[in-house]
Amino acid sequence: QIRLADSGGGPVQAGGSLRLSCTASGLNIITYSNYCIAWFRQAPGKEREEVALFWSTDGSTYYHDSVKGRFTISQDKVKSTLNLRMNGLEPEDSAMYYCAARVSTSVSRCRGHEYTYWGQGTQVTVSS
Repeated sequence: QIRLADSGGGPVQAGGSLRLSCTASGLNIITYSNYCIAWFRQAPGKEREEVALFWSTDGSTYYHDSVKGRFTISQDKVKSTLNLRMNGLEPEDSAMYYCAARVSTSVSRCRGHEYTYWGQGTQVTVSS
């Protein structure tokens, strides 16, 4: 059974940085092929949106336009952890952030499909 634990959220002032971590247990999906691992966020009253994703087969990454150039995914294969470095945070980035994973034989199927495994979420609050 794959389990995901996300962490690293907290309060930060606008312009600041945070690093979120998503640690997998049960299977080191960071090193296995054909896993999409994504970060989603959801703010109160808003729909959940996909922020960034990683495809384990070749390390492909994708970033939502709103975070391009500010957020970066990195991997720690030994710790089975995927990190999301968030720089230049804005109040609009405030949300509950979740990491999630699903099996996919193609990176194109990482987006727009339901994810199977979810972390518990970590809150990011950016004050102006």
